[in-house]
Amino acid sequence: MPLFRIDPDHSFNGPHQNQKIVTAGADATSANIAMVLVHGRGATAESMLTFSNEIKRKDIHYQALQASDYTWYPRSFMAPKEMNEPGISSGLQAIYDAIASLKDEGFSPEKVALLGFSQGACLATEFVARHPQKYGAVFGLSGGLIGEKVDPELYSGSLENTPVFLGCSDVDPHIPEERVHKTAAVFENLKGNVNSTIYPGMGHTVSRDEIRQINEILNDM
Repeated sequence: MPLFRIDPDHSFNGPHQNQKIVTAGADATSANIAMVLVHGRGATAESMLTFSNEIKRKDIHYQALQASDYTWYPRSFMAPKEMNEPGISSGLQAIYDAIASLKDEGFSPEKVALLGFSQGACLATEFVARHPQKYGAVFGLSGGLIGEKVDPELYSGSLENTPVFLGCSDVDPHIPEERVHKTAAVFENLKGNVNSTIYPGMGHTVSRDEIRQINEILNDM
């Protein structure tokens, strides 16, 4: 089945369109870079803004997206894609719209970082793999590409050496370690500068080392 790709002339309209976007950090008119934040299942856009307190750069404009009913798609990210529609396509459209809006505010894609946790990491990495170009950075925390299996032949294009960081536990109850490795392989094939780190016994959370690595990548943007 062909992958859903955003057609700028025919936007997808679904449950996550026209949801609120919560901002923080530097004002868009004065920031040097921007970050799109995508929350996990049952969470909120506001909860993702806690990352802004952990990031050292002060010239970042943050935009946190909100899913309808706090969930981007209803089932496991490893269920058949059609069982998670229209949520997946609507969520991908929400990310596309955020990046397009930031471009209108002066942030070209290479000035934009994407960060997702859990369900948000699955959605963000899926978006980037389907729409590869030069981004500022991509952070997928406790997530991976969506679908029953990962078929590298479905993804084509180049990330032009975009830094991609994938972090996950080896015992995460929702994200199999193998899926993280397969996701990393897809991004390597797309010519991303990939760093995937597996944390023994961490669980489904964010570690201090992940925050450290995020800060190091952002400092180099």
